[in-house]
Amino acid sequence: MEDQFDSGESVENDEEVAPVDETLREDGDLGEDSLAGVLSEDDSFEEEFEFEESPFDRPGDWYVIHCYAGYENKVKSNIAAVAKSRDMEDLIFEVEIPVEDVTEVKNGKKVTLQKKVYPGYIMVRCYMDDDVWSAIRNTPGVTSFVGLASQPTPLPRQEVESMFGYVVGRPSNTEPRKVKPKVDFEIGETIRVKEGPLADFSGQISEINDDQLKLKVLFNIFGRETPVELEFSQVSKL
Repeated sequence: MEDQFDSGESVENDEEVAPVDETLREDGDLGEDSLAGVLSEDDSFEEEFEFEESPFDRPGDWYVIHCYAGYENKVKSNIAAVAKSRDMEDLIFEVEIPVEDVTEVKNGKKVTLQKKVYPGYIMVRCYMDDDVWSAIRNTPGVTSFVGLASQPTPLPRQEVESMFGYVVGRPSNTEPRKVKPKVDFEIGETIRVKEGPLADFSGQISEINDDQLKLKVLFNIFGRETPVELEFSQVSKL
């Protein structure tokens, strides 16, 4: 191809040859100034995402501590106080009580409460050595570590991420894990309707929809069993 074009010959063309953009480099790449003219401010080649960090990937290891049920928050505060007083905050990083949101129906209204997933147990993230073990083990309210007496067993990744409801690849600004409804009803149980056209009627539960907080109840109407869908808040136990 090169021998077809002699650099000494002029180009004959009826149209004026457009000047070469100064931003066109010898290697054929466009310079920054040229790119700025081609791409608008709204254009981008990649979109940045921030993903939620796995609790397992934080410094230290996670250990489970047994304490008196009902005193989890107090023990958590005690461990934090011990870490501060003994200047161990660079060894004892985090004390957590795994909780989950539970929806209950109280006085005909849906109420979301936080409940402890493992009553009587708390999680500690730390660099374990003899001094750390002694400091935590002798904290008021702590009864033992989960594992051997003097050798606590660190939790594996799967258990840590499960306890915290971590999902791989979930954006950091995502909604918390789905609220778990608490079901106080059982199939076959007899309930009474509190409101609506069937108020004061009694029926038997045939189906329970946990996610939608609804029941399917069988009523004996004119000698026939008739299924009716009702919300948890519309019925009460007998």
